[in-house]
Amino acid sequence: MTRKSRITMDSLKLNNLPLRYKLIVHFLLISILPSIGLGLLIGWTVDRIVEDQSNENTIQLIGKVNTALENDVENLQKITYLISFDPGVQKFLAKGISTDISGTTSGESAEYNIRKFLQGFTTLSSEIAGIMVVNSGGDFISNEMYTRSGTSVTDEEWYKAAVDNKGIFKIVGHPYGRAVRSHADYKESEVVSAVRAIIDPETQVVQGVVLVDLKLRVIAETARDVTLGKTGYLTVVDSSGDMIYTPQHPLIKNIPMKLFTETSGISSEKVDGRHIQMIYRTSPFTGWTTLGVFPMEESAYGVREITFNVVTFVFVVCMLGMTASFYLAYSISRPIGQLMSFMSKAESGDLTIRYWGERSDEIGMLGRSFNAMLAQISRLLSLTELQERQKREAELRSLQAHIKPHFLYNTLDTIHWMARNKGAEDIAEVVHSLSRLFRLGLSKGSDIVPLADELEHIVSYLKIQQVRYSSKLAYSIEADPQLQEFYVLKLLLQPIVENAIYHGIKERRGPGHISIEVTEAKGDLYMTVRDNGAGIPPDRLAMLRQKLDRIGLEQESGAEQHVPDSTGSGYGILNVQARIRLTYGQEYGLHIDSEIGTGTTVIVRHPIVRDSYNTHKSI
Repeated sequence: MTRKSRITMDSLKLNNLPLRYKLIVHFLLISILPSIGLGLLIGWTVDRIVEDQSNENTIQLIGKVNTALENDVENLQKITYLISFDPGVQKFLAKGISTDISGTTSGESAEYNIRKFLQGFTTLSSEIAGIMVVNSGGDFISNEMYTRSGTSVTDEEWYKAAVDNKGIFKIVGHPYGRAVRSHADYKESEVVSAVRAIIDPETQVVQGVVLVDLKLRVIAETARDVTLGKTGYLTVVDSSGDMIYTPQHPLIKNIPMKLFTETSGISSEKVDGRHIQMIYRTSPFTGWTTLGVFPMEESAYGVREITFNVVTFVFVVCMLGMTASFYLAYSISRPIGQLMSFMSKAESGDLTIRYWGERSDEIGMLGRSFNAMLAQISRLLSLTELQERQKREAELRSLQAHIKPHFLYNTLDTIHWMARNKGAEDIAEVVHSLSRLFRLGLSKGSDIVPLADELEHIVSYLKIQQVRYSSKLAYSIEADPQLQEFYVLKLLLQPIVENAIYHGIKERRGPGHISIEVTEAKGDLYMTVRDNGAGIPPDRLAMLRQKLDRIGLEQESGAEQHVPDSTGSGYGILNVQARIRLTYGQEYGLHIDSEIGTGTTVIVRHPIVRDSYNTHKSI
């Protein structure tokens, strides 16, 4: 058995289940599946939103910490500029400490004044551990710092780094292995050093270096106040990967700098079987990277609590949905089962059975409709015999109606041949034209005919009228043979030509002429009928145009459609206008122009129709 056939059989088995079980299944699907889907969607959305908000808040906290650290480092940078601009420091850098600086008072030496000057910075800024000013000869002055004997300050790495940086402020990190010591006996891990070379603006020669030590306590106080979750923390790393600040018990000791490919972002690392998430941002001013380090399971703690609440809600909804499903299925299927029993009795032939109930819902309406249906069936059965008799009578009348036109054709043909046998050619021609006129006018009951048949019909009509009016009537017809293949509503031209003869040519003195021209323009067919008769008076022409324009508007506005009165003036033209507009729309129909003593022109706008089975406009 193929897979498709198995699916079909399973569908048939499901369709064969009682309505009660189908309703239970449907209600369960409607109540439980959306609840489960909603729970999953809420869980996923909350997880994503909480994680995004947590990461965004952490990045903002890191940004604030970076701003605080940048302010501290910027203060150090300003201090180095102030020191380099001091006149005493400039003379020291130029001449060293062997020469006293002129202008001192009370016998104070230049070195004492500079130390006192440097002491003012450490007094005002408690975060500064010490300041040292070194000239290019290796002499130095400091308020809190000294060097081991036998060492040259200019050989220190920090001094060379300042010289290489060409007067730009630089943070060199913890002073590991440095020959410079502090009277306060700070450990190397407790301070961070920054240097800046002082350059002569004219010669661009390095005159010396300013060394400033920043207490790590300032950085620690800024980063220690920020906590991430239960065990998360902030740590600060310089550009080489050395720890500037880290708590006592870090989750990760060595930070791989390869993880920080951008100025800010989120990364993760697996340490001792735990997934550690790191959110970082690098300061472009200090070059330090501040990281938020925390276990990933802590960020999901709040999400798990929300997920538990959602699962509980879904469970309660599912239980209520199951209870409601069984109740609704029973309340709907029971009255339907009763109605089915009534229908079974009616199917067996008992049309007297009726549904009795006072329900106002769809079941009650269906029961009352069932009663009305049985009553209607009874009436229809009683009327069947009467309709059969009426049908047979209608068929008989239709047969008689078909016999009359055939009898008329045959009679006219007999008269035609009798006239020819007697030599009365004019009578034969009139009878022959009359025969064609009737045959084309009936058109086997069709409402749409080829243009060629319509023109042939009007030729037959004009020939009969020519016999009546003799030399008083002449006509001409111009139509491209290709246009004669299109279809038009039948009997369009005959009422117009009839009006032209009886109200135009007949009232004219002398012979009259009627011309019929068929043209195509802008995708429509135009049939123009002109006569050189007496013309239409202006007041009557205005009234006729008003009647023509009003035809079809009643139908569009929803009013009762006006039917032209067969006893009124211009009935044939109004009838043509009504037929065209009711069939093809308001933009089609007749337009009349007339002038007293000159004649009348009637233009019929008709859509191009190429199919005899379609009365709509061709495309």
